[in-house]
Amino acid sequence: MALQGLAAEFLQVPAVTRAYTAACVLTTAAVQLELLSPFQLYFNPHLVFRKFQVWRLVTNFLFFGPLGFSFFFNMLFVFRYCRMLEEGSFRGRTADFVFMFLFGGVLMTLLGLLGSLFFLGQALMAMLVYVWSRRSPGVRVNFFGLLTFQAPFLPWALMGFSLLLGNSILVDLLGIAVGHIYYFLEDVFPNQPGGKRLLLTPSFLKLLLDAPEEDPNYLPLPEEQPRPHQPHPQQ
Repeated sequence: MALQGLAAEFLQVPAVTRAYTAACVLTTAAVQLELLSPFQLYFNPHLVFRKFQVWRLVTNFLFFGPLGFSFFFNMLFVFRYCRMLEEGSFRGRTADFVFMFLFGGVLMTLLGLLGSLFFLGQALMAMLVYVWSRRSPGVRVNFFGLLTFQAPFLPWALMGFSLLLGNSILVDLLGIAVGHIYYFLEDVFPNQPGGKRLLLTPSFLKLLLDAPEEDPNYLPLPEEQPRPHQPHPQQ
């Protein structure tokens, strides 16, 4: 029963958050069970473009390291802030949310070539946190019961925490940079004098992922219109 309740609760999570979180957990489980090796997952331009191992363009965003504190920490923040974005500013705009993932993933991959970064899942997590924090500037965040601050400081607090854990902050900085580029192009530049939206979600994604909008001028055929309620004849 507990598993059924947990499964039902997970199915209530928005689709993109559910799919990405499940993919990360399943990838890590496969590595722990030695069904996969991290060497089959990391980003390697030579293997991608010369050996056509194109799956590495995706799998490097799915592996957050072996099971341990760092993995659970990253999964907690991925799940929480991905869900808050999808249920908040991207509510009803699944295609736009997926396009944000694609934009961020492509840009991180290109910039990651310069820094020889092999796994970019943490950078994607930092991007999600950054975009949420900039769209929720008035929210106060309690950081593990230790610090309380406004949401825009959260990405930098996470970067400092990553540094304390002995991790490289280059991945966090990459995620923050890409998150800022997305936020500027999507939320800032279109509202400037002479600005416009430059990030336009492809139509095929909208057709595939978003519910079709109802035409306000559509008139249903007579046989499609609901019939008025007929009172029962009195006995």
